[in-house]
Amino acid sequence: MAKDKKASKNQEENEVLEAENQTATEDQVEDNSAKEEQVEEQEELSAEEKLEIELAEAKDKYLRLYSEFENFRRRNAKERIDLIKTASSDLMVELLPTIDDFERAKKANENQEDIESVKEGFGLISTKLFKTLESKGLKVMETEKGTPFDADLHEAVTQFPVEDEELKGKIIDTVEKGYYLGERVIRFAKVVIGA
Repeated sequence: MAKDKKASKNQEENEVLEAENQTATEDQVEDNSAKEEQVEEQEELSAEEKLEIELAEAKDKYLRLYSEFENFRRRNAKERIDLIKTASSDLMVELLPTIDDFERAKKANENQEDIESVKEGFGLISTKLFKTLESKGLKVMETEKGTPFDADLHEAVTQFPVEDEELKGKIIDTVEKGYYLGERVIRFAKVVIGA
């Protein structure tokens, strides 16, 4: 019996140890699963944090790009306005000598009695002016008598009856000359056409 008691006591001790071991193992499993959950949460948080960082970087990049574009747009608009304001400056510089000639002619003609020299002076100035303008692309539109009327180039001011059948529907007189700048019409010729 003493053996039975001793065996029973050993068995009880073994059972207690096993129970303690099982409890410890369960605690370790719970601790391990808790640690795994924390690691997963940290991974999830770090993934969320990564996405938040990427989003913040994308927003910053977008704002910088948008602001650079706005600055470019403003600078481009300002440059365009400046270009428009100064586009004719080279023409004006080339016209200054002609203006000087007109001023000299005006001063010289105040006491001039010879009308022929006055006409010759203004003829020279007029030629100089047209040569300067032609060098910048200005061309006079040809609208001589008998030229066919073209609504894309001419503006009919009035019609006059004509006896010559060949002049009907054609230009018989020019009231105001037309001009091209390059290949573009900048002023239509005002003409009288035969009816």
